[in-house]
Amino acid sequence: MANGLKFSWELSGSGWATCLIGDGFSERKDIVSYCTDALADLLHGLAGLYGLAPVQRFSFDLEPAEVRWVLRSRGSEVDLAIYRFPDMSVSFDALDQDGTLVWGSTQPRGLLGHVVLEAAQSVLEVHGEDGYLAKWVQHSFPMGALQDLRRLHLQHDRCELQHAVTIA
Repeated sequence: MANGLKFSWELSGSGWATCLIGDGFSERKDIVSYCTDALADLLHGLAGLYGLAPVQRFSFDLEPAEVRWVLRSRGSEVDLAIYRFPDMSVSFDALDQDGTLVWGSTQPRGLLGHVVLEAAQSVLEVHGEDGYLAKWVQHSFPMGALQDLRRLHLQHDRCELQHAVTIA
């Protein structure tokens, strides 16, 4: 991917997904549980960067650990930090700094939005909505969140990369 940023989200079993993000210097890989609506939370978090809230937080359950993504908007750039907590059931009150910073990067918002959109679209194309629900079990494919992020990305970012034009 341009600028070295890459992101993937792959359903890796019943109720599990492999999430990988890298920036050309380092990468972070997590096996995410279906205990939260993780892909939807990610898409909503990125979409939130287009609004008035300059900081977006969401967490992925790793059973029992948590990784908390913190996105801080700085104009057209996003500071992304991932913090790890040993037990999600007790970390909901914890400050970000109480966790261990396990990955961080600063990226253009448009590029971050683009690579996440591509990954979510790929999941939809591979599994379809019914297949996604069969594998993710507790949550439907976040079609509305995908469409919202796509609309905001195309409206606000000057992204010159190719975009999917249809949704399966």
